Amino acid sequence: MGRAAVIGQELRIQGFTLAGAVTFAAEDQDEARAAWRSLPPDIAVVILTPDAAAGLGEQLRQRRDVLPVVMRG
Repeated sequence: MGRAAVIGQELRIQGFTLAGAVTFAAEDQDEARAAWRSLPPDIAVVILTPDAAAGLGEQLRQRRDVLPVVMRG
């Protein structure tokens, strides 16, 4: 069973650690791209803040083993 990860601004994602998700603070789109590239292989779902998702663009389609979910604004 895969784990969940969260990528985005620290203030928006910090609570997800309490639910057992792996969090990657990304204050800008470059940091979001770096976090995406460093996802462990057992991640199945990635929750993204809208800014992080905007920075990833086409990269979201490159990993078919990961389901990206974007938070609402």
